[in-house]
Amino acid sequence: MQKRKLGKSNLEVSALGLGCMGMSFSYGPPADKREMISLLRTAVERGITFFDTAEVYGPYTNEELLGEALSPLRDRVVIATKFGFKLKPDGSPGFVGPNSRPERIKQVAEDSIKRLKVDAIDLFYQHRVDPNVPIEDVAGAVKELIQEGKVKHFGLSEAGAKTIRRAHSVQPVTAVQSEYSLWTRGPEAEVLPTLEELGIGFVPYSPLGKGFLTGKINESTTFDSTDFRNTLPRFTPEARKANQALVDLLGTIAQRKKATPAQIALAWLLAQKPWIVPIPGTTKLGRLEENIGAVAIELTSDDLREIESASAKIKVEGERYPEALQRMTGL
Repeated sequence: MQKRKLGKSNLEVSALGLGCMGMSFSYGPPADKREMISLLRTAVERGITFFDTAEVYGPYTNEELLGEALSPLRDRVVIATKFGFKLKPDGSPGFVGPNSRPERIKQVAEDSIKRLKVDAIDLFYQHRVDPNVPIEDVAGAVKELIQEGKVKHFGLSEAGAKTIRRAHSVQPVTAVQSEYSLWTRGPEAEVLPTLEELGIGFVPYSPLGKGFLTGKINESTTFDSTDFRNTLPRFTPEARKANQALVDLLGTIAQRKKATPAQIALAWLLAQKPWIVPIPGTTKLGRLEENIGAVAIELTSDDLREIESASAKIKVEGERYPEALQRMTGL
């Protein structure tokens, strides 16, 4: 597995990470714990060193899963987790709003360290920007945690360019995580140029469009009642039908490269910048191996031009999130 550095930081990780949310949360019922422990350990054996979780995934159960699975392999892995939500008092899935007050950040760090069975959090992201707390205060709280040895690196998720600059001036930001793929290209306008200028790494989540870009979902696919894609405007049957053109494009290139649409989607992301590290999620060994195969695929400049030219003619239908969640992105 190739390695990449997240920006100018000294944080080196596998070129492809593993997003772990779906093992516990959001994509239907939680997967079998023993199977997921086995999958996580297999990922390490296959060369993946970068694992992504968050307090809110479960809540708590995803961090606990990673703690149990990866603590015997601690010296071989980098674990990223996140703070920034006010969780429901009854412990049920979801959250009731943002909360990035400094005292809350510090409490989440203490709790996450215990659940993950680590001495320090490798990369600690603010999950969403909190409009009620100045980003300088957030960065300052994480800076103190870094000085105390409880956190190694600071990250932001779904933050806009101005917020990134303000945070970075207080505590250098190692990585920004946002949704980015061939059907979600918002970061290209301002965020990616800002990261390049400041020497910050970029971690695309949902690099396969929450499964859509694999080519395994169409307008007639039905999801489990607990699957959050049921709530997303981009996953209505009408939007899926309209967006099929993008999958068809990936399929055409994949055929030529003797690859799969998912592998082309990931290879396209890897080809954008050397400091980009996508984190596709899966609960299946076959998918994990398919995703890892993307790292070996070379897209030529002609391939990239073809993808760019063809995708520019395709209008993606549907917002990424319902309005309330959409308002929490790009602040």
